Amino acid sequence: MNLPQAGSRQAFWSLCVVPLLFVSTSVLAQLSVSPGNLHFTKVGVGQSKTLTAKLTNSGSQSVTISSVSSSLNLFAVSGLNVPFTLAAKNSVQFSVVFTPLADGYDTGTINFNTTAATLNVFGWGTGSWGVTANPPSLSFGSVPVGSTSTLNMSLTNSGSSSITVSQEKFTGAGYSVGGLSLPLTLGAGQSFTFTISFTPSATGGFNSYFDLTGPGYPVLGISLSGTGTSAGQLNDSPSSMNFGNVNVGNNSSQSGTLSVSGASVTVTSASSSNSQFTISGVSFPVTITAGQSLPYTVTFAPQSSGSASANLSFVSNASDSNLSESLSGTGVQAQYSVALTWDASTSPVSGYNVYRGAKSGGPYTKVNSALDPSTAYTDSTVSAGQTYYYVTTSVNSSGQESTYSNQVQAIIP
Repeated sequence: MNLPQAGSRQAFWSLCVVPLLFVSTSVLAQLSVSPGNLHFTKVGVGQSKTLTAKLTNSGSQSVTISSVSSSLNLFAVSGLNVPFTLAAKNSVQFSVVFTPLADGYDTGTINFNTTAATLNVFGWGTGSWGVTANPPSLSFGSVPVGSTSTLNMSLTNSGSSSITVSQEKFTGAGYSVGGLSLPLTLGAGQSFTFTISFTPSATGGFNSYFDLTGPGYPVLGISLSGTGTSAGQLNDSPSSMNFGNVNVGNNSSQSGTLSVSGASVTVTSASSSNSQFTISGVSFPVTITAGQSLPYTVTFAPQSSGSASANLSFVSNASDSNLSESLSGTGVQAQYSVALTWDASTSPVSGYNVYRGAKSGGPYTKVNSALDPSTAYTDSTVSAGQTYYYVTTSVNSSGQESTYSNQVQAIIP
C-alpha cells in the first residue's frame, strides 16, 4: 500500500476525520440503562403493571435527552419529560408501564436519543382473573428507620367460581406480609384481609411490588411505597430523681418531662425496676411530635425503712430505643409521740397516772412507769396509723387514786 507523503492534502484530511469520529462515539457511549432488560410476567389483559429503571450518564459531559421512544405502544414510558439535560455522572429514574391488550408474549425496546441507549422490555399478557386488591396500592408514607408501619389489604374474588391464590413474591426490600397463608381459596364473592408491614432499614425511598398469582392465572401486582426517615431523639428531664427521706406508709412525688427532636417518636411503654417507684400522668403508647414535650409524674412510696433505688425505662422507636432514668430515695420509720397536758387537781396530790386504751371508753392500761408529779406527759410508744384514747388519775399522799378524768383522743397518721 502506498502511504501519502507527509504534508500532502490527503494526509491532512485523514488526520482531521479520525478525531471527529472519536468524539462522536465518546458522547454516544455516555448513556446506559440499568437494568438492561425489564420482564413483565403474567399481566392480565386490560390491566397494567409498572416497573422502574435508571438512565445514567457515566461520561464527563452533560447529555441532552431529546427523544424517548417505544417500539411497541403496549410499553409506555413515564416520569421523563423531554427534552432534558442529564449532567455528567448523574442518573434519573423512570417507569415503564405494560398494558397487554391480548393473550401472548410481547417484546419491545425503549430507545433514548434514537439508539444512544436502549432498554429491552418483555411482557406476558394473560386472560384476566377475578381477584382484585383493595386498595390497589399501599403508601406507608414516612417511617423512622427501624420502626414498623402496618396496613390492611383485602383480596376479593369478584368472579363466579372459586379461585386459588398459591404464590406470593416481593420485588423489593423492606416489606413483609402477615396473616396470609397460601394456598388461599376464595369462593365467588368472598374476601380475605391480611396485613403488609413496612420496616425501613435505611433512609430514603423503598418501592416494591407484592405479586400474587395461581396456576394458570395472571399476576396481581400490588404497588408498595414508603420512605425511611431518620429516627427521632427522645430526651428525658431530669435524668435522675432523688426523693430524700420519706416516711414508710407515706409517699412523695416529683415531675419529669419527655421531649422529642428530629422526628416524631412513639413511646410504647415505661417500666420501673422497683415497685416502690411508679409513673403516672401518661398513657402508653403515646406519640410525641418533634419539638413537643410530655409531662409525667414519678411517685416514691416506701414499703420499708432503708435506701431504695430503681431505673425508670422508656421503650420507643427513637434512636435511643431504651432510655432510662435513675431513681433513689430512703424510707424512714416515722417517730410519733403524743403530748398530753391536764389541769391540776384542786386537792393536794402526790402526782398523776396516765392511762391509754385502743377503744373509746376503755379498757385502759397505765403507760407511765412512775408517778408523774407534773401536769404533762409525752407518750413516745405510739405507732403510725393508730388511734389512742387517754385518761388521767390523781394520787394523794396516802396512795389513794381518783377516778378517771375525761377522755381525750389522739389519731396517729
